[in-house]
Amino acid sequence: MGFFDKIKEFFMPLREAAGSTVEDDEEGWRRLTGDSARDLEPITQRRAREISAWLWQANLLANRIIELPLAFLLADGVKLTVPDEEAQLTLTRFWNDPINCLDLKLEKKVRELAIFGEQCWPAFVNEVSGHVRLGYLDPALIETVVVDPDNPEQPVGIVTVKDKKGISRRYRIIINGDEEVFSRRTQGIRESFSDGECFYFVVNSLSSGVRGRPDLLASADWLDAYEDFQFGEIDRIKYLRAFMWDVTLNGANDEAVKARAKEITPPGPNSVRVHNDSEVWAAVTPDISAADTSESARMLRNHVLGGATLPEHWFGGGGDVNRSTGESMGDPAFKIMSMRQRVIKHILEEVGRYVLRQQALATGKAIDFGLPEMQVNATFPEMIARDTTKYAASLQQVVTAASLAVDRKFIASKLAVQIIATVAGQLGIDIDPDEALAEATAEAGQKAEADVFTDPLANDVASEPPEQP
Repeated sequence: MGFFDKIKEFFMPLREAAGSTVEDDEEGWRRLTGDSARDLEPITQRRAREISAWLWQANLLANRIIELPLAFLLADGVKLTVPDEEAQLTLTRFWNDPINCLDLKLEKKVRELAIFGEQCWPAFVNEVSGHVRLGYLDPALIETVVVDPDNPEQPVGIVTVKDKKGISRRYRIIINGDEEVFSRRTQGIRESFSDGECFYFVVNSLSSGVRGRPDLLASADWLDAYEDFQFGEIDRIKYLRAFMWDVTLNGANDEAVKARAKEITPPGPNSVRVHNDSEVWAAVTPDISAADTSESARMLRNHVLGGATLPEHWFGGGGDVNRSTGESMGDPAFKIMSMRQRVIKHILEEVGRYVLRQQALATGKAIDFGLPEMQVNATFPEMIARDTTKYAASLQQVVTAASLAVDRKFIASKLAVQIIATVAGQLGIDIDPDEALAEATAEAGQKAEADVFTDPLANDVASEPPEQP
């Protein structure tokens, strides 16, 4: 390089180096604190769990927000069934296992799903019989939830916090299917989770997130504010109930007042007080000019209940509610509960399919869950007793109107059955219009044939010889 070249290089403008840093992705794992911005920070996640558990224990309103839907969902029990008798025996044995004891423990699991927003149940399988027992992993012990790098919506493994010996456990999240549903890279990641298998379920989560959120997370501050408000009202009531004796000494100077003050003692109940006309006694209560705060309390309570989609009259705040409006106001709450019921139904059916799969793997029996007799079903009773009187009256009117419309050729028979099936669905009866119409037509044909053979007049006419011309 010559002299002029060096001078030219010296006066050239300087530019910063451009580029990007390639970080180690840990075999394609998606860290909770890194890529997923939709999750709470670990400290916030832990704090949310602690606050929710504390509110459930100490705050009456928060406790009812958790317990009331739980009672509607599980108070009358749940049944896990499958049409196949042998498979049903396996599910019953799993359900009634002394360790699983789901009749008792299911309530706790569903309650904690609402309080913590997530549940993790390690599964332990008998290699000989295939019998399954469920364990429990406290959500506080979950350090990281690893997701599929090719599908961040799908969790594949759980890493626990380290114990006192510095050891953490790595559970592979159960998928009711073959490992071929994942890519080779994801299969390699799942192979590194060798400490067992577990179920992992979340609520109040996003597709781009990983961890679940407590039901009480959004209303925690308002629940605490409502409780502080109520305690403040208790203090105000104490002040309003307090009183003091005001004694007036007519014509007394300062020294006389001080001397009399040393002699006076507050009179007790049912006591006698004697004085002359120069001394006046009066009981004085504080006037703090406090307005009625019932509307403020109602506003705070309804703000919390509205966020939980629960009607006011379920919590003692009747207002102007009668039976008719009360039933209609409960509809949004039951819709929300139905959504949560569907989640629990999926959880139980997923566990049931896993139980049957493990039995099949241990015994060498192939199971096709596509067959009708192998369909696992979690059955819940009705949340509330239906008022069938109005639906029964409506059904009668609809049947009459639909029959008349068919006779007048206004609608087809299939549409009439569909209309009837819609109203019958309100009574809890599912009707397939095509199947019901085919059965009704076949039954009507059979009855017509039977009437021909059993009618004596029809038989006599058929047996008489034709008249001769």
